[in-house]
Amino acid sequence: MNSKPAIPIRCTWPSNDLSIRYHDEEWGTPTHNDAKLFEFLILEGAQAGLSWDTILKKRENYRSAFGGFDPRKIARYDRRKIQSLMKDSGIIRNRLKIASAVQNAKAFLKTQEEFGSFDAYIWQFVGGSPIVNARRTAKQVPARTSESDAMSKDLKKRGFSFVGTTICYAFMQAVGMLNDHLTSCFRYAQLAPKSGRR
Repeated sequence: MNSKPAIPIRCTWPSNDLSIRYHDEEWGTPTHNDAKLFEFLILEGAQAGLSWDTILKKRENYRSAFGGFDPRKIARYDRRKIQSLMKDSGIIRNRLKIASAVQNAKAFLKTQEEFGSFDAYIWQFVGGSPIVNARRTAKQVPARTSESDAMSKDLKKRGFSFVGTTICYAFMQAVGMLNDHLTSCFRYAQLAPKSGRR
């Protein structure tokens, strides 16, 4: 008699098929691709004050509305384009957040030019390798750290917006700059490199 495959133990927050797939395949995976880093920067900013599930449901619409998250395209968006995006029900219709995406695209391109890649710039805040935490419960996960404080301060200095320390911490979690999977989660061991810093 065939037994059913065991259901993997996960972090507590994934609650539906979309968030489970995101958790299992993306969240916390070290990301060094500039296009993907920019996508998460925009999505985390859009998420401010909302649930991440809301953003995940609209992610494909965002990709379509924001030119595949190409910073060169977005940096050229003018007032008319922003106005048309305000009518797009597939995204978060918040003028400040939409204008922020345009501003951040311009700042992103400048940072890329200065450092050779956004990846080289952003990963310096964790010394180039993921910080491996050892959280046993969701209550142990902070909303900010000294690293996210430093990142937020520097991003703002470079002209980025919607990059408060809490948003920066969520970004760091998403792109694997730190491993905040609970120690009981099957992804924790998969993503905990021996060289990672604790």
